[in-house]
Amino acid sequence: MIETLLVANRGEIACRVLRTCRDLGVATVAVHSDPDAGALHVRRADAAVRLPGAAPADTYLRGDLIVAAALAAGADAVHPGYGFLSENAAFARAVEAAGLTWVGPPPTAIEAMASKTRAKRLMGVPPLDPAALTEADLPVLVKAAAGGGGRGMRVVRDLSALAGEVAAARAEALSAFGDDEVFAEPYVAGGRHVEVQVLADAHGTVWALGTRDCSLQRRHQKVIEEAPAPGLPPALADELCATAVRAARAIGYTGAGTVEFLVAADGTAHFLEMNTRLQVEHPVTEAVYGVDLVALQLRVAEGAALPPEPPAPRGHAVEARLYAEDPARGFAPQTGTLHALDVPGVRLDTGYAAGDGIGVHYDALLAKAVAHAPTRREAVRALAHALERARVHGPVTNRELLARTLRHPEFAEPGRVGTGFYDRYLADLTAPAPGAGHAAVAAALAEAASRPGPGAWRNLPSAPRTRAYTGPEGAGGSDGPAAHVVRYHRTRDGYALPDHPEVRVVSAAPDLVRLDVDGVVRPYAVTAYPGPGGAGIVHVDAPTGSHRFTPRPRFPDPAERTAPGSLLAPMPGTVVRVADGVAVGARVGAGRPLLWLEAMKMEHQVTAPAAGVVTALHAEPGRQVGVGALLAVVTPDPPGKPARRPEATDPPGGPAEPARPEPTDPPGEPARRPEATDPPGE
Repeated sequence: MIETLLVANRGEIACRVLRTCRDLGVATVAVHSDPDAGALHVRRADAAVRLPGAAPADTYLRGDLIVAAALAAGADAVHPGYGFLSENAAFARAVEAAGLTWVGPPPTAIEAMASKTRAKRLMGVPPLDPAALTEADLPVLVKAAAGGGGRGMRVVRDLSALAGEVAAARAEALSAFGDDEVFAEPYVAGGRHVEVQVLADAHGTVWALGTRDCSLQRRHQKVIEEAPAPGLPPALADELCATAVRAARAIGYTGAGTVEFLVAADGTAHFLEMNTRLQVEHPVTEAVYGVDLVALQLRVAEGAALPPEPPAPRGHAVEARLYAEDPARGFAPQTGTLHALDVPGVRLDTGYAAGDGIGVHYDALLAKAVAHAPTRREAVRALAHALERARVHGPVTNRELLARTLRHPEFAEPGRVGTGFYDRYLADLTAPAPGAGHAAVAAALAEAASRPGPGAWRNLPSAPRTRAYTGPEGAGGSDGPAAHVVRYHRTRDGYALPDHPEVRVVSAAPDLVRLDVDGVVRPYAVTAYPGPGGAGIVHVDAPTGSHRFTPRPRFPDPAERTAPGSLLAPMPGTVVRVADGVAVGARVGAGRPLLWLEAMKMEHQVTAPAAGVVTALHAEPGRQVGVGALLAVVTPDPPGKPARRPEATDPPGGPAEPARPEPTDPPGEPARRPEATDPPGE
């Protein structure tokens, strides 16, 4: 029997495992990096051991330190969670060699599926050799053989671009996983990402706990998952489950795992990989089958036998991943203090609580919201309703994007959503939120109500008071040029709004404003949070949606203006590299990559906004920067200057063409290709 379990992970999954241990009466040990010293998973564990440092390579990826921590704390078992060392066979062997119980599959099974190329050969689907590809093989997806999460992944549609994309994929794979092996597979545009949850014991029983659909993704990362996979023909679902069971039996699998497939429009299923661990999206399977997969993992690790057949499924479950990121700005990760996190009426798995800080060192996942109902339509409606009425205060999140996605007509049709959903609809889904003007009115009146009114009223009219805000610009609630200026008079009868004749102020208090808009009265809950220098942010929650504003100073600081061509950090992070040849005085072409930032496991490319000369460069590898920090200045060429000749510092193929701005990019900012933020394989 397992008496004390060390969780070799952090955040949401660590808290998830700790919750089950508490229910089972198992004592728990947490490990933490220095930035995580006060994290929720540390506060919830019975004991905690420090892993000195901040970077994952120094902390959560140090198997030797984690084994030592387990022994020092008196643990007798280790659960790896997902990501980090969860699919590391050497770590599993080290745990077992120390006399500890490994809550996961045998190291040999991990090794068999750890490389995507080995896994494909095992399943009879040999990978393509990038060096042997011809025009007839295109399009293909070049992928890293080790790890996942979108790192080392490139779509190739033109044979002339193959060599460059393979080289880039190798470099990224080596940096992310320590292994530069890459392979290719046919690229299925718009296919469905369908997976099967398996659970096996050491007595020969293997369960296939139905299918999940994980097709709704951004940057090859899952956003919304559901079980069972909707609109899947029963025969195909049975085929996928049978294939998953065969894969588990072929490698002597025990514990929880997932076999992933890509289903083409014609119904052809392509084996992708097997994840030898618990998946991020496991709660939807738990809801449908009425099981606790973590509890079953522990029992299997203790040697218990599973019943011959799994429970019968019931109903439908949908999960949405809530990220601290800005969908309207290329899903850039966000940092800051999480002031409030409340998603009513659904299961919420999270690694944060109100007051916790969101830093730059780890991925941007805040929580997973899960709804379960008798039918898919009811589950989707319940989750959308819960997200629309959620209180998520602090950094910008994708909450509004999730709610809009769940309400989208294409998502409502079972089985229609493919992996290209956001390629088609992201611009519409991140458009300015409706009702922002009235929410800004509520914010201004709440602030006015918090200040004492005048001691006497004058007969002569005075100039109206004015309050201005920036944001929300899009579905993420990002601050930006979308300005709202609210003018109001305080009168004997309340407030008058000269610019909003359709609005009547029913009541105004510092935390709640009720507005009658064209005869319909709605409440607006207003919460203001101070920030550095007192600016802060204001959140307005209403039945029609939530809004995030930044008050504009009445007297802007002229020093805050930036010179033309200034490149500001779009997110807080670390400068990981500067492009070769980029220095003060260097000439660069429009769209030329200049430097790369990394935060929350996401790499962000900063490019030249126009052809010109680098006149300032403040970025150097290893430097940490805050959002809005000045990285470089590219002084644009004067109008009419002819295009420059290619230079030795240009990337292969000559000077980069100007990046085509996406609809969601702010004016003048070139589109960038964000990288992965999720754990490997997710």
